[in-house]
Amino acid sequence: MASAGLRKELECSICLTLYTDPVTLRCGHNFCRDCIDQVLNTQDEFGEYSCPECREKFQERPTLKKNITLCNVVENFLSTQPHQEEITGICCTYCMDSPVPAVRSCLHCEASLCDNHLRIHNKGAEHVLTDTSTSLETRKCSVHKKILEYYCTEDAACICVYCSAGEHRGHKVETLDEASEKKKTTLRNVLQNLITKKEKTEEKALSLEENFRKTKENVNERVTTLFIDIRSQVDDLEKRALSQLSRWEEQVSLSLSDVIQKLEIRKDQLSKMIKDIEELCNMTDPLTVLQKPDKGDVYGFGEWRGNDEGFGVIHGENWGKELISHISQTLSDIMTGVNLIFYDQDPTDILLDVKTANDNINISEDLTGVDYTEIKRFRYTTDERFSYHPQVLSSTTFSSGRHYWDVDIGRSDSWRVGMCYPSVNRRGYRSLFGHYDSWCLSGGSEDSNSTVMYDGCTKHLPYCISRGRVRIYLDYEAGQLSFYVLGDPIRHLHTFTATFTEPLHAALHVKEGSIKISNQKAWSKKSDWYTIYFRN
Repeated sequence: MASAGLRKELECSICLTLYTDPVTLRCGHNFCRDCIDQVLNTQDEFGEYSCPECREKFQERPTLKKNITLCNVVENFLSTQPHQEEITGICCTYCMDSPVPAVRSCLHCEASLCDNHLRIHNKGAEHVLTDTSTSLETRKCSVHKKILEYYCTEDAACICVYCSAGEHRGHKVETLDEASEKKKTTLRNVLQNLITKKEKTEEKALSLEENFRKTKENVNERVTTLFIDIRSQVDDLEKRALSQLSRWEEQVSLSLSDVIQKLEIRKDQLSKMIKDIEELCNMTDPLTVLQKPDKGDVYGFGEWRGNDEGFGVIHGENWGKELISHISQTLSDIMTGVNLIFYDQDPTDILLDVKTANDNINISEDLTGVDYTEIKRFRYTTDERFSYHPQVLSSTTFSSGRHYWDVDIGRSDSWRVGMCYPSVNRRGYRSLFGHYDSWCLSGGSEDSNSTVMYDGCTKHLPYCISRGRVRIYLDYEAGQLSFYVLGDPIRHLHTFTATFTEPLHAALHVKEGSIKISNQKAWSKKSDWYTIYFRN
C-alpha cells in the first residue's frame, strides 16, 4: 500500500504516468517536461498561460526549471519495482507481485485494478472503469495523449481536456456520457422508425402474396370458365350442325325415294325397249323390219338425253359447302375471341380530333368523350369537319400491326363505333359511318337489334347491346376488323374481312347521350357489366 501511495505522488497530472524529466512551475506544481511543453504550446495561440493543475495565470510563458530532487526520487522508485515483463497474467497496478484473473482498467488512472483496490475508484466520478480487453491507447487523444473525456458536437469528434481549450475552444462540448445518451436517444428513434418500416414492409409483402394468391385463383377460375364457355359454344355449334344435317337427310330421303321410283320406271322402259330392238335386229325378213315403227321415237329418246333430275339434291354439294363454311367461320370467330382475350398488349391510346367534330357534339377536355347536343357549336368550317352527322374521327391513324380499343356506350341510346379511311365523305347523308369507306357497329336501343354495316350493307345481329363496353380489334395485315362486347367472358359479335388500302381512323357517332373511349386493360367481373338481349 505504501508503494501504491508513493507511486500516486510521483505521477504527472497530465499524462498520469511516472514523471519523465520533471520540471517545476513558479506555482510549485510539477509536470513532465514534454507534457507541460505541449500544454504551453497550445496556450501560445491565445497569449494566455496558466497552470493545468491550479489554473494560476502567468503574463509570459513560464520558464521551466528541472526538479532534480523529484527526478532522483522517481529513479529510486523505479529501481525498487519488479519488471513488468517478469509478471505473468493481468496484474493489479497496486499489487504487482500478485497476479489476479479478475482485473478492471481505470481510464483516469491508466491502472489495472483488482477487486480490493477497485472499491476506492468506484467512489470517484472521474474514475472511468472499463474491461481490460479495451485498449487504453484507443481512448487517448492522438495529439495530447490524454484520455478522451468530451465530445465536440460541431466537429462530431471525441476530444480531451486540452483539445477543448485549444482547437475546439468556443465549440459546444459535452461529456461523453451526455453525447452518448443523446446519440442513443436518436438511434432509438431511428430504430423505432426502422422497426415500423420493417413491419409495414412485411405487411406489404404479405399483402402482395395474398393478392397474388387471390389473383391466381381468380385467373384460374376465369380461364376455366372461359374454356367451359368455348366448349359450350362448340358443342352448341355441333348440335345445330347435326340438327341441320338431320333435317337435310330427311328432306333428301323423301326426294331420293321419288327419284329412285322414277329411275325404276325408266329402267323397265329401257329394258322393254332393248328387248324390242334386239328382236327387231334379229329378224331376217327385211319387209318386217322396215314396217315396224321406229322404237326411238316411241320411247322418246329426246327426253332422256342430258336429264339428271334429282342428282343435285341427292348429292347436296352446294348445301354441304355452305354448312361447312358456316361451321368454319363460327369456329374462326370463337378462336379470334380466344386470341384477343390472351393477346398480351395494352389498349391503344385513342384521342379524338376536334377538327373533324360535327357542330352537334361536344368533345371532352381529355379528348376521349363525345356528348351529343341540340345546340350547335358553330365551329370553324374546314374540309375535315363532318357537316351533316354528329360524328368525329381520331387523330391517331393505324397503317400496320394489331390494336384494340374500348368504348363505353352505356350512356347513349343511339351510337355507332368503328373505323374508316381518311377519305371518308364529310358532307351529306352518305357520310354516315357504315356507308362508304367505313366499318361500324351500331346500337343503343333496347327495342331493336344491333347491326354491323359496311359499304351501305347492313347485317342484323341476333341480340342488341344497350349498355356496357364494346371492343374494336384491328389486325391490319390480316385484314380483319372485329367487334366484341366485354363481359365475363368476352363475346365475339362480328368480324369484317377486307384488304385495307389506306390508314384507318377510329370513328365515333352519337345521336343521343354520350359515349367515351375507355382504355382499360381489364374488364369488370360484375354480372351487370353489360346487357345483351338475345333474339331468336
